[in-house]
Amino acid sequence: MIEIIAEHEDFYIVNKPSNVNFHDEGKLGEGFFNQAASQLSGSSLYPVHRLDKLTSGLVILAKSKSSAAAFQELFSQHQIQKYYLAISCQKPKKKQGTIKGDMSKSRRGAYKLLRTAENPAISSFFSASIGQGVRLFIVKPLTGKTHQIRIALASIAAPILGDYLYAKGANQDADRGYLHAYQLHFNWQGQALSFVCSPTHGQQFLTRPCLEKIEQWKNVEDLPWPK
Repeated sequence: MIEIIAEHEDFYIVNKPSNVNFHDEGKLGEGFFNQAASQLSGSSLYPVHRLDKLTSGLVILAKSKSSAAAFQELFSQHQIQKYYLAISCQKPKKKQGTIKGDMSKSRRGAYKLLRTAENPAISSFFSASIGQGVRLFIVKPLTGKTHQIRIALASIAAPILGDYLYAKGANQDADRGYLHAYQLHFNWQGQALSFVCSPTHGQQFLTRPCLEKIEQWKNVEDLPWPK
């Protein structure tokens, strides 16, 4: 059963589970979007963005073509603010800041971050220790490129725990991929809307230090993000 975070006359906000493809990969109907469409069979649904297979958290599903087009415009104008939580068991080269660079395709479906910045992926982040060798990140992507956050953290030597493409060795033995779409903020028809969904599964996400830090970061827009 897919968790519905909020329902508006124009859209749903739902919580995508980790380890589920957004669209069907094998058997028809197994993808997250088709599961949602089946569960919410009384509404027409239109996807306006997506999350990677390993990523859990907030997803917007429009109820009409006109609403979907409006959301696409908001995304294209960078008017939807997204905040993600991630965990790494590697020591980062820096504990906060901005990661910026062009991206290009690499091997095995992966991407890589380049030193150039002609059309860069840009991500700002803060991090905090939540245990011996374990670090929690809150990330604000300023662009919306495929694998952007996963590559950004890998580029500072802190690949996401459980990331099957960008993490090595023991990281791949985690009980999930530790990336979660935590908050969404946007204006809709003149109204400022905010949606919050904390992670609900994953041993590392549910430790007391992690939950306490997530609560401290709840007012994400008050953090000193770079301008």
